[in-house]
Amino acid sequence: MEGIAECPLAEISRRAKKARALVYAATGTPEMRAHVEACYQALEQQYGRGVSVAVRSSATAEDLPNASFAGQHESYINVRGKEAVFDAVRRCFASVFTDRAIFYRAKNNFDHLKVALSVAVMKMVRSDRASSGVIFTLDTESGFRDVVLVTGSYGLGEMIVQGQVDPDEFYVHKPTFRAGHRAVLRHVKGRKQDKLVFGPARSKVATRRERVTAAKRQRYCLEDREIIELAEQAVVIEQHYSDVAGHPVPMDIEWAKDGIDGLLYIVQARPETVASQKTGAIIQSFTLKEKGDVLAQGKAVGDKVAAGKIVRIAKPSDLRGFPDGGILVAEATSPDWEPIMKRAAGIVTGRGGRTCHAAIVAREMGIPAVVGVGGGLRGLKPGSVVTISCAEGDVGSVYRGKLAYTTSNIDVSSLPRPRTQIMVNLGDPDLAFQTAMLPNDGVGLARMEFIINEFIGIHPMALAEPKRVSDAKVRAHIARLTQGYTQPADYFVERLAEGVGIIAAAFYPKPVIVRLSDFKTNEYAKLLGGFDFEPEEENPMLGFRGASRYAHPNYAAGFELECRALKRVREDFGLANLRVMVPFCRREEEAERVIEAMKSHGLKRGVDGLEIFVMCEIPNNVIRIDGFSNFFDGFSIGSNDLTQLTLGVDRDSQTVAFDFDERDPGMLEMLRLAVEGARRNHRHVGICGEAPANYPEIARKLAGWGIDSISVNPASLVKTFRVVAEAEIEDRVAAS
Repeated sequence: MEGIAECPLAEISRRAKKARALVYAATGTPEMRAHVEACYQALEQQYGRGVSVAVRSSATAEDLPNASFAGQHESYINVRGKEAVFDAVRRCFASVFTDRAIFYRAKNNFDHLKVALSVAVMKMVRSDRASSGVIFTLDTESGFRDVVLVTGSYGLGEMIVQGQVDPDEFYVHKPTFRAGHRAVLRHVKGRKQDKLVFGPARSKVATRRERVTAAKRQRYCLEDREIIELAEQAVVIEQHYSDVAGHPVPMDIEWAKDGIDGLLYIVQARPETVASQKTGAIIQSFTLKEKGDVLAQGKAVGDKVAAGKIVRIAKPSDLRGFPDGGILVAEATSPDWEPIMKRAAGIVTGRGGRTCHAAIVAREMGIPAVVGVGGGLRGLKPGSVVTISCAEGDVGSVYRGKLAYTTSNIDVSSLPRPRTQIMVNLGDPDLAFQTAMLPNDGVGLARMEFIINEFIGIHPMALAEPKRVSDAKVRAHIARLTQGYTQPADYFVERLAEGVGIIAAAFYPKPVIVRLSDFKTNEYAKLLGGFDFEPEEENPMLGFRGASRYAHPNYAAGFELECRALKRVREDFGLANLRVMVPFCRREEEAERVIEAMKSHGLKRGVDGLEIFVMCEIPNNVIRIDGFSNFFDGFSIGSNDLTQLTLGVDRDSQTVAFDFDERDPGMLEMLRLAVEGARRNHRHVGICGEAPANYPEIARKLAGWGIDSISVNPASLVKTFRVVAEAEIEDRVAAS
């Protein structure tokens, strides 16, 4: 079989067919038949006559650190009767020479004749009457290892593996789970359009496809207690497969729920071989430099960007002549396509979740994929040039045309680590895991309003007091979104808690400072139902925002929901690394009211280590910093608002924006007074703006004054580490 990688596909297929025939004939001996029939008869005695079984293959070269071989060999389900089982066993053995397995071994330099294959025959779990899925003991996109990712859908598991269905997804945080917090960190509802079920008894059709009812699609395929049970099994399995140094090995696990006995079964476990190879030592960063028309969106696989011409694949024959660098677009992909898929610059599928075949292959081949775009597939015309971007979080986008992007490689080990903590600003939970793998000292600013806007979209008061929403269509829309919840407010609490919780879990046990909602009234009004609850203001920046809202009758019920969500993150999820920050607090009396309101909602400063910070973004916060220190554990300088209010400049005004400058002597004096005032009161002080990254001289001054932390956007992290480290060295030299 030497030189097989250079053979035409037709020649590989001819040789493979001949090899399979030889193996099939060689395994048809009377001894083999007698052994298989005897074992099947033993299963019949245990489970009943004609018991249905799965016949699954497993090869010695599978699931190595650099090659998974997933899907290369055949397995068969719902096999009944001695003759059918014997035939399936022989076909499994013969599948060691499938076209795709031969090609894969050649590509990975495996000797074809040194690969052994075994066949396991086990009783079928009746997941056709319940659900099934895949578990990974890490996040499959980032390689982040502190979570268990459970995916699931109704029916037999092949639908998920083949990417024929968009599954539910659930995350469990391993460190807090081990500490006794049995909570599901995040729920993501999949469309679960179809399911695979057993074919009729005595039928030649082993399985058939059925549509899932609308009512079942609206429900999760697992209850929380079942997710927790699966997570517990996954953690045990991962630990069992620890390496020689005792480190748990990330696992790829298949599970199934039996619809008859109601029990959960682990049916397969193997090492995960793609995401687990990401060490974070070298960071390759992709940044889209321009935007275009969005043609389709789905789940992002990977974090890369690619451009090319669309090649639509509707049937296997369409794969002939697939060009190098094409964008493969299909409803779903198949293991038989893999020799061609490696030529693609990117992949787009109509169906599938992040554990589907297309996603697995894309990760292994290091190309971006956008899966589960649904009806968006119709807008992708063959031959048109598009750009696939998976570098913008959990949502992957297909843009019209070829857009400009940049890449960079960073060796994390070479970065200096200054005394000053370098933290990150983050609002999007979908970016949390990959951002947490960058060098950082925690999250200096997690923006709650981003989560409310992107993951909830409904005004908190419209959920706390839904009868006050005047528009019937808006009420109906809110009712649809909150379907399945005991009361609409629960929707807000769950979604906000999970969004904040993902960020806190990603950086655990490092501190994560979440800022309470800081929408202005015009921004709040744009949320669903917001029109009925927000006043019209001439100058929203100086109006009803920040701390002034929290104890006010017009928003107190909404603020209670915010507090309930944060309490859930700290207590139910066990993420005590979460700190809370109050924005735009004008006066000490206002600070006292907010602290009391939080206490009444179960967030008492000091209890279980809860620290409450305040944004230092109003000149009065600096002037009266000794007074504000009586109510707060720390200060975070908001350089944008503080500069605007100190200089009296609207940075969004085209007329006077040129006067906005954090380097103004008056502004530098404000920064100095804030840092020295906080230190005088033994309070933590940081800054959460881009000024230190944009202007090295500001970073040097802040470091010299003894600021505790500087928090910047992820794209500025590396630059800020270097700038601050250099500033600290200069200060030490100057002092000596």
